[in-house]
Amino acid sequence: MTAGIREIKARRILDTYGDSLFRLAVMYTRNEADSQELVQDTILQYLRYEPDFADHQQEKAWLMKTCANLSRNRIRFNRRHLTEEIDERLAGSEHEDLRFVWEAVSQLPKKYREVIHLYYQEEYTCAEIAGILGRSETSIRADLSRGRKKLKDILKEVYDFE
Repeated sequence: MTAGIREIKARRILDTYGDSLFRLAVMYTRNEADSQELVQDTILQYLRYEPDFADHQQEKAWLMKTCANLSRNRIRFNRRHLTEEIDERLAGSEHEDLRFVWEAVSQLPKKYREVIHLYYQEEYTCAEIAGILGRSETSIRADLSRGRKKLKDILKEVYDFE
């Protein structure tokens, strides 16, 4: 593949999926700089493997799964090297009126945080999330339910939300 074609493909991926990939990476790392690098790394993986997809849904799912895997790897690396930084400015959603909800989501354990993010923010079905995370649909539904319950408890406790 020539440099010009790669640049066009990279630009298309970034324009189409960049925001979703960035939000997913931030959900994992809570670090803007790491998240930007993870989006770039995800695009590089796409260009390296040149996967072929039947439609945009499959392409997005592959990119999200790759970004999630790279994010998990980054977290392990950061833990080993004790360089993890949390940027509190990124804890919210694009909608200021729901920022407190996404701040509460950020307090959940990772396995609940990731399914809630993929379900509500990225609008994936439980079956699609199961495919992205390589888990059973039943475990995704259970984690979604448990995550909602924990989220409700956090909102009641911290934000006096009923």
